[in-house]
Amino acid sequence: MAMADTVRAHLESLQLDYELVTHPRSFSSRDSAAAAAVREDHIAKGVVLKDANGYLLAVIPGDSWVRLHGMREELNRELELAPEQEVEQLFTDCDPGAIPCTGMFYDIETVVDEALGSLAFVFFESGDHEHLVRISGDDFHQLMSGLRHGHFSHDD
Repeated sequence: MAMADTVRAHLESLQLDYELVTHPRSFSSRDSAAAAAVREDHIAKGVVLKDANGYLLAVIPGDSWVRLHGMREELNRELELAPEQEVEQLFTDCDPGAIPCTGMFYDIETVVDEALGSLAFVFFESGDHEHLVRISGDDFHQLMSGLRHGHFSHDD
């Protein structure tokens, strides 16, 4: 697949420069970072959460975990991890488990961790298990503009 059609169409409509980085098949952000020889904290991973109000995609560094309790308080929502089957139904043009950080392309409310704001380059899942999208930090900032930013993660 290389890149989900939804991701490609939106990146191109926004006229953002990107590069596809091919790597051996992997199934986690940690493994993708190692396979692509990039720092894990330079990967923007998407974690799908849900509550009675719907779904939320938290975009956090690949070496971090969602700060669920803090997000519940900050966003005043009873968030929990979304079941894998539901996530697959949200990202129908992506391989299971290869969730891009671009929830807004899929009409999913998206929040972004501040830790990703100062990177020169950011990598994220393309929608399959063998490619990462590489964009400049400036383009990532533009891509994530208008979204809520905060401190939504903690280190391992």
